[in-house]
Amino acid sequence: MSFNSQRPLVSVVIPVFNERVTIEEILFRVQAVEIDKEIVIVDDASTDGTRALLEQISLAVQNNRTPFVFPESRRELRTDNLSIYFQEKNRGKGAALRRGMKEARGEAILIQDADLEYDPQDYHRLLDPITRGLADVVYGSRFLGGPHRVLYYWHSVVNRILTTFSNMLTDMNLTDVWTCYKVFRREVLEKIEIQEDRFGFEPEITAKIAREHWRVYEVPISYYGRTYAEGKKISWKDALPGLWCTVRYSLFD
Repeated sequence: MSFNSQRPLVSVVIPVFNERVTIEEILFRVQAVEIDKEIVIVDDASTDGTRALLEQISLAVQNNRTPFVFPESRRELRTDNLSIYFQEKNRGKGAALRRGMKEARGEAILIQDADLEYDPQDYHRLLDPITRGLADVVYGSRFLGGPHRVLYYWHSVVNRILTTFSNMLTDMNLTDVWTCYKVFRREVLEKIEIQEDRFGFEPEITAKIAREHWRVYEVPISYYGRTYAEGKKISWKDALPGLWCTVRYSLFD
């Protein structure tokens, strides 16, 4: 992979919706990763105080990118590599990612959820196949042996069914289509038009990657899942739209 010195190595795109409890910590964890990066945050019309906090951070970004001091913890957040965008109304994770990817400048684009389920210390592992010139796309799999919190059995069953169905239609052998951690060379995203606004993004992007025969790798990642009481958003109700999106983008679109 050739690199443009004018671009950061990676753009970390963070879609955010109602994550006031975790947004501070995830930003510090992402900043702590020693890698050439920019952080692109897209708030999807949060209503729990997340948006107000991000607006305060955005002022620090605009004010010569000075450090932002969180009012409660008094921790200082580096802001010179931050960009923050605001959706006017809630449109879903896919729409937020579409906006963030459009704004990203990095040689690679990495998706990071705003909760604490995924560990940014896995970035080096995720980027390794791309920086070595082996892959165009890397998926971080929760089912390849990394440490993970034990939670919902039926969630894992549905995930495997959706992944198997996707593999049957795309002729790929992924273990975790619905993982948050996906990394793309910027050339890949420049040739793909994302249409889905919500969680249908996952099967859509997978089908379009398969269609173009991009080189895909999987690596094991850590996973610290949360319960619904802790703020988990995706549910079984997203399974049927997920199946439809798999069919639509694999066979018809």
